[in-house]
Amino acid sequence: YLLALPLLGLAWLWALPEGLSVQVEFLGYGLEIVRLDRLARVFATVFYIAAFLSVLYALHVRDTVQQVAGLVYAGAAIAGTCAGDLISLFVCWEATALASVFLIWARRSERSLRAGMRYLLVQIGSGVLLLGGSVLHYGETGSLAFERIGLESLAGWLIFLAFGIKAAFPLLHNWLQDAYPEATVTGTVFLSAFTTKLAIYALARGFPGTELLIPIGAAMAAFPIFYAVIENDLRRVLAYSLNNQLGFMVVGVGIGSELSLNGTAAHAFAHVIYEALLFMSMGAVLLRTGTIKGSELGGLYRSMPWTTAFCVIGAASISAFPLFSGFIAKSLVMTESAAGHYSLTFAVLLFASAGVLHYSGIKIPYFAFFGHDSGRRVDEAPLHMLLAMGLAATLCVGIGLWPEPLYAILPYAMTYQPYTVDHVVPQLQLLLFSALAFGVLMRTGIYPPELPSVNLDSDWLYRKLLPAVVLRARLGTLLLRMLLWGRLQRGLEAGLRALGRSHAPGSGVLGEPWPAGTTAMWAALLLGVVLVLYYL
Repeated sequence: YLLALPLLGLAWLWALPEGLSVQVEFLGYGLEIVRLDRLARVFATVFYIAAFLSVLYALHVRDTVQQVAGLVYAGAAIAGTCAGDLISLFVCWEATALASVFLIWARRSERSLRAGMRYLLVQIGSGVLLLGGSVLHYGETGSLAFERIGLESLAGWLIFLAFGIKAAFPLLHNWLQDAYPEATVTGTVFLSAFTTKLAIYALARGFPGTELLIPIGAAMAAFPIFYAVIENDLRRVLAYSLNNQLGFMVVGVGIGSELSLNGTAAHAFAHVIYEALLFMSMGAVLLRTGTIKGSELGGLYRSMPWTTAFCVIGAASISAFPLFSGFIAKSLVMTESAAGHYSLTFAVLLFASAGVLHYSGIKIPYFAFFGHDSGRRVDEAPLHMLLAMGLAATLCVGIGLWPEPLYAILPYAMTYQPYTVDHVVPQLQLLLFSALAFGVLMRTGIYPPELPSVNLDSDWLYRKLLPAVVLRARLGTLLLRMLLWGRLQRGLEAGLRALGRSHAPGSGVLGEPWPAGTTAMWAALLLGVVLVLYYL
């Protein structure tokens, strides 16, 4: 049943006619719960593929929490791509958050519990911003239709920020590196596919051509390189690579041309598959060795040859080697950024392309499977995991060799040939010189070694700065109490003595017992005063 459900859903998706719209009336609002166009179909298609691969990879799991959460999570993301109004999108937005957090908590450790709580706080916060922006948008326009929104109003900025949180914009991104590595072996594969790509779809739908996205995307593509190079946790390295790849998609949305939006959709399609493949290979390593630290691994190609081969295919895809899926997708955005006179952005994307080869294309397979021999001899990954990785690897190679079927389902019709001299030769030069730089850095000992350490990113704000501020505030409050406590105590004692003089028995009318009727009258009078004040 778990395997059949995404396959049946995919078949049903392609049986539905393009342009299908399903509208319902709810609490006086007209909602379009299904809107199926080319943009929605391409994202929904890859989500169904990812759901099938993830379920196949997790076939050994006998945890009902993970099984239910994984499918609900995938279903909510698919429904979100087909939502034609902001309220339906909000429901799917929050459903993905609530379902996905159980894939983190399912690891049942103190670290995963805390990471899941932080993750949920951020995701629900994104939903609150989306809901607030939707309400303001309805008040301004009288429409809940999920179409181009733009940044011309406060509503647009709130919705933009909500999308940006889930797309992991710079300084809003650390929930990704914080939570994904703490999920279960199989849960991380689910997580890598849906949340951030749903946000990319939402940006492509609501904010195409928003030029602010171009520098944001360029920063997203560049800054993870510096953290990933020094990171020891290899699943956290992949989380940074996910952030890097999202940057290319955000730039494509910001440029806003038909070719760049096609590039965003194609890159998202290819990225879901090859990123899942890399997380699958690292998950298999974690399952068999019990660790994912680069400093503790190495030499696993001897006992896990199939996993090694699939990891190398995923690494070649994310690095955009010709004949692999990353190349035929990423080149669309790169071509359009160069043609659109975004010279600085193009240079940053070139730098990011070289960097991703370093930390995902080389570092991941090198430190996990090659490099120094850690002496670990383990079993190969289970058969169903190998099947899932094999199917994902086949798609990576197949799309790279034959991109026309993917190009045919993109949002806009186009004629584009990725395998030209102008595309292939510069890309090969970039990759080969980047690989040469890695080799030189390793041989000279300049490349940062894998150390058992914790690297702080924007989480420095709540790991270091916020505790320091709270500590100083508590110390200041304590000092203030020490200075004022004597005066406050003397004032309280004087007040109590004054109350005693007027209220103590035998000390005046307030100190004497009152008849029951008088007491009831005053109680009723006070209640009436309270009610009048409340209604006023």
